[in-house]
Amino acid sequence: MPTRTANAIWEGDLRKGKGRMSFGSGAFEGPYSFSSRFEEGTGTNPEELIAAAHAGCFTMAFSNVLAQAGFTPTKVETSSDLIFEKTDAGFTITTINLTTNAIVPGIDEAAFQEYAATAKATCPVSRALPTVTINVNATLAA
Repeated sequence: MPTRTANAIWEGDLRKGKGRMSFGSGAFEGPYSFSSRFEEGTGTNPEELIAAAHAGCFTMAFSNVLAQAGFTPTKVETSSDLIFEKTDAGFTITTINLTTNAIVPGIDEAAFQEYAATAKATCPVSRALPTVTINVNATLAA
């Protein structure tokens, strides 16, 4: 398997400094700052990138679990809401809520929910975050 890379540069102190993050593939490069991380400022932040990675990983894992069970999903769409808050240990990612909607011909609701749970458990990003509470709200669309 290939090694994935990313890069970050930060200039200045925590509150007034600024930085840029980029993917080794060149698919993304963007600014980040104290404001974009801890407030509602312009730019991205590490937690937003983790949320995006989790949404993408779970969506692929769910599609794979469904396919292995003999179902071909027409569409799987997932959003990820990452909760980042101050705890006694410091700022911490405490919870990720995945909301997925899928069109899967021929599947029943019980099997659909079972496969969503399997995807959550087997998604590599989920497994990389063992201290984070991960919730999945899966809706089978008609």
